[in-house]
Amino acid sequence: MELKMDRAALTDFLRAEFRQVADDFVIEEVAPMRVRVRLLAHERHLRPGGTVSGPAMFALADVAIYLAVLAMVGPKGLAVTTNCAIDFMRKPAAGVDVIAEARLLKLGRVLAVGDALLFSDGMAAPVARAGLTYSIPPERA
Repeated sequence: MELKMDRAALTDFLRAEFRQVADDFVIEEVAPMRVRVRLLAHERHLRPGGTVSGPAMFALADVAIYLAVLAMVGPKGLAVTTNCAIDFMRKPAAGVDVIAEARLLKLGRVLAVGDALLFSDGMAAPVARAGLTYSIPPERA
């Protein structure tokens, strides 16, 4: 399968359409059906004890799968999350970025299914695993 959006195009799209959070994320790699995205851990992402919060990790997983979908289908801003399940497996290191390695398992005309493993930067074992389904808007005639 061929990419419709590369790293630069996805970064520009995120900055144009999601200015409120675009600076929280860095797209590190884009390949067919895969992306690697970093959450830059700022104080607003931390929970008591200094580790990245669950809501911040959810946002990272959601953004990563969204970007993986857009990389394959093009700039469809109205693609939306229809389902998400996330398992928090271990505590991330205090104040350290979290990285999502996301892949699409199925890319259909209407739905995309993906999973994301989240890693605390520098840790080998994942801190969370998320499975997400996205609805892709139909082409307009």
